[in-house]
Amino acid sequence: ADAMIPYLKASGISVTRNIPGDSLAQVIRQSNAGNYDLHLALHSNSSPEHLAGTLQGPDVYSYTYSDAGRRAADIIAENLKTIYPNPNLVTVLPTSTLAELRRTRAVSVLVEIAYHDNYDDANWIKNNIGTIGYNLALSVTEILGVPFVSPY
Repeated sequence: ADAMIPYLKASGISVTRNIPGDSLAQVIRQSNAGNYDLHLALHSNSSPEHLAGTLQGPDVYSYTYSDAGRRAADIIAENLKTIYPNPNLVTVLPTSTLAELRRTRAVSVLVEIAYHDNYDDANWIKNNIGTIGYNLALSVTEILGVPFVSPY
């Protein structure tokens, strides 16, 4: 998230960053307290115990009943495919169970960037923070329909 902020601000997008460690309820309250066009949640994923270390790839979630959320998720996924080592593993998943998608007022997308319990994925995240931030910021400008501007 922090790697995205310079690009978003340079592109004229106002940003509110949650405090790492805030509870999910706090994050949702903070999001709903503002008048935001997009709520973007960024996480790394972990496999169920019986599959630990075996799953890979970004999962991009949108709220099942939000066409705008699905459009935003599709944009993010298509852009992630250009930087993730195996584009076939980038998936878009509609869901109605995740509170961060269901309970936020703004159009919302949750990106599980990759699996932190998978050695290759964990290294990809660690070694590509800047590239991931750039790519996600580019996606946000596309979602919001504003020109992308690099501060560098």
